[in-house]
Amino acid sequence: MSADPHSRGMDTVSRGEAAYAALRQRILTVDLAPGTVLPEAQITTMLNMSRTPVREAVARLSYEGLVDALPRRGIRVTPVTVRDVREINEVLACLEVEAVVGVASRALPADAMAALDAAIAAMDAALRDGDRTSWATADFAFHSLLFDLSPNRHLRRTARLYLEKAHRARLLTLPLRADPVYSNSNHAAVVEAVRRGDPETAQEIHGAHKRRWSRELDTIIERFPDLFGEAPTKAGGPRHR
Repeated sequence: MSADPHSRGMDTVSRGEAAYAALRQRILTVDLAPGTVLPEAQITTMLNMSRTPVREAVARLSYEGLVDALPRRGIRVTPVTVRDVREINEVLACLEVEAVVGVASRALPADAMAALDAAIAAMDAALRDGDRTSWATADFAFHSLLFDLSPNRHLRRTARLYLEKAHRARLLTLPLRADPVYSNSNHAAVVEAVRRGDPETAQEIHGAHKRRWSRELDTIIERFPDLFGEAPTKAGGPRHR
């Protein structure tokens, strides 16, 4: 008996979704570093998939600005430029402070507070163990929770895209920054303000944290000017580190 054509269509969709998720994860965790060029054949081998789902994934990632499609060559993982880093950081600072105010302005259920406490505990444990990769994962979870708990659904939708893009830059800077003790204490203070239902204090603390991180980021950029690539030009082509 022949296969159901509807089932074949669903299988293609699921494979396209799987290819998209796998490639996206590798890009956002910088397993595929910014500027990396991958031929289509290499991607299909890496994911053990055919060209159709890979091309669907590439189209979505290109729309999100995470890859550049190279005709007859495959893809290039979009470089993270200094301008990208600074502009995304500015946008996120505004969104995060607004999210913190919204979260602290309403009573959260016990499981939401427990999730925030768990993120802080995971950050503290990672810092004690000297495990910066685990710290970055816990820190990302904390910031994600702030947005997920925001009552503003449009803010949640917009923030997710920028938070994930900022995470790429954060992983690149991670080995170059001082131990993020201040981040842990700051985030813990924000959680306590949320617990008290004190949006003014939460806003003040988180705003100060974002300003401090901006200064630290500027220092890293000045000390390591080649850390972030620049957008390719027509004349010179892409710059690789």
